[in-house]
Amino acid sequence: VQLVESGGGLVQAGGSLRLSCAASERTFNNYPMGWFRQAPGKEREFVSAINWSGGSTKYADSVKGRFTISRDNDENTVYLQMNTLKPEDTAVYYCAAASSFKMARVSPYEYNFWGQGTQVTVSS
Repeated sequence: VQLVESGGGLVQAGGSLRLSCAASERTFNNYPMGWFRQAPGKEREFVSAINWSGGSTKYADSVKGRFTISRDNDENTVYLQMNTLKPEDTAVYYCAAASSFKMARVSPYEYNFWGQGTQVTVSS
């Protein structure tokens, strides 16, 4: 059972990136998925989450209006479109799955599958 993130990189402030999280099994299509991030010296924080069907989403206040989460269950993939990036968005971004739930979750403790992370660096 694996989650593999991709799409991170270096971008200038104001730019965009799209992160992808590919799941190794179709069973992940039944789970809510989330994106979290962790900057050096800081705790892992919630970014966004989506329920199993894609019909309900949640966002941290810091990214609302700039980031969009979506999922393609035919491709077993969750996306995070990040626009108008800021230097404070710099972090390692992780995707996660919560197999015990159906609705989107915001607490990292409710997620039991995690990817390895992808670095996003936003230069000023």
